[in-house]
Amino acid sequence: MTKKRILIVCSSDRSLVRFRGDFISDLIKANYDVFTAAPNLTPPVVEKLKSFGATPLSYELSRAGLNPIGDLRSIQQLKKLMLENNIDLVFPYTIKPVIYASMAANSLNIPVISLITGLGFTFTGISKKAKILQKVSEFLYKRSIRKNKIIVFQNRDDEKLFRELNILLPQQKTDIVDGSGINLEKFPHRINEKTTENVIFIFVARLIMEKGINLFINAAEAIKSEFPNAEFHILGAPDKTPSAIKMERLNQLHEENIIVYHGIQNDVTPFLQQSDVFVLPTYYREGIPRSILEALSIGMPIITTDTPGCRETVENNENGKILRPQSLEDLIDAMRFFLENPKNIKEMGNQSRKYAEERFDVKLINKKLINLIDQEI
Repeated sequence: MTKKRILIVCSSDRSLVRFRGDFISDLIKANYDVFTAAPNLTPPVVEKLKSFGATPLSYELSRAGLNPIGDLRSIQQLKKLMLENNIDLVFPYTIKPVIYASMAANSLNIPVISLITGLGFTFTGISKKAKILQKVSEFLYKRSIRKNKIIVFQNRDDEKLFRELNILLPQQKTDIVDGSGINLEKFPHRINEKTTENVIFIFVARLIMEKGINLFINAAEAIKSEFPNAEFHILGAPDKTPSAIKMERLNQLHEENIIVYHGIQNDVTPFLQQSDVFVLPTYYREGIPRSILEALSIGMPIITTDTPGCRETVENNENGKILRPQSLEDLIDAMRFFLENPKNIKEMGNQSRKYAEERFDVKLINKKLINLIDQEI
């Protein structure tokens, strides 16, 4: 029997390996031919994708703005890839690939299952720019995804918002998956007892205001003098955006021993294993943050916000603390709790691992996605 051909479309080649590697492998095991399309493919990613058994393809995509006229070339290139490779189903994720790949596939009558991995800065409504981008995005989503077979969301808040904004047709088929899933073997549960009295808080994200980096640093400055055994570690780098933190401030705080700045790290696992509490005080519209899933799997208590995509990862006071968005007071109180009650770190961390096993195991996520594909192809 001829294998069905699936094209996965994304905006970053690295995400295919880091976030979708297990999905690609499971699709191949399920007897699908997998093709992947990403801009600016790098040789290491190409080799990794080939080692999975996938066929990597390249297309052009501008990272700036959201203009289908300016990005018409992207749509045309995607149509060409679909035709040349006899694609049977298209699976795009992240905003531009969802919009442009859906437009391309719909024009060719190729079925699409699109994955909404969070709404990001665009739907935060925290600035004039965000509000304008939201209106543009609403218009483009309406024009691109209404013919798609299924729209898969990573949290119910995003699905609810799409329906309230009439982006979806009333009868349109949707489903929910709990993020990209986490490979529990690649992020093993730490079982060692603490060997120091220090309590290490760790922040792993893009270093922009919306992800909560300023809140994390302000909390560190407020707490450090009261709790000299508190450590505040940061992994990541500032984006080239107005809301990015200044490197000068990071370096100064590092020199003053308020924070420990590690820069970008290809493998965050050793840093998570050696830390105590994971902190992401974001007010960005997440899908379900991959960084939190990694921390859950390793067995860390989580401090995060009561926002779409984040609230799904924490049972308050069971495996972590839920904060009001943009509340420095809540963040300081949550950190102080773990500094005053360090024995709760292991217990809450064990609950996080249990939560990861029961809900966020990548095997569960991929099984559900492949069942949806099986039904529509």
